[in-house]
Amino acid sequence: MAFWQARDFLFCGVCGSLLTFDSVRSASCPLCGFKRKAKEIEGKETRYTVTAEDIRRELKIDPFEEVLVRRPVTSKTCPKCNHSKAEYYSRQIRAVDEGETTFYECTECRHKFKEN
Repeated sequence: MAFWQARDFLFCGVCGSLLTFDSVRSASCPLCGFKRKAKEIEGKETRYTVTAEDIRRELKIDPFEEVLVRRPVTSKTCPKCNHSKAEYYSRQIRAVDEGETTFYECTECRHKFKEN
């Protein structure tokens, strides 16, 4: 028995379609009629992975376009290359009664740094 046959016991050995159970004794392929005994399937564990791409394809959703996010730019000197401009954004990462943390990214060398 080939490796794929041992692993893909719920699929047709002829065309690869998913088998459906006709009775408690056998499963068959809805496309070509291939049959497999239930005893060959009984007790085996099935696992599979579904990706976002699989869902998108199944639902016939167009591929996601990558959106370029533009952050505001300020006059902030980069500690790595001394360039004078950096993109920035801020987040509240500490207690509510404390100030926000501002995160910077140098527009020249892309070095990231922050200021509390």
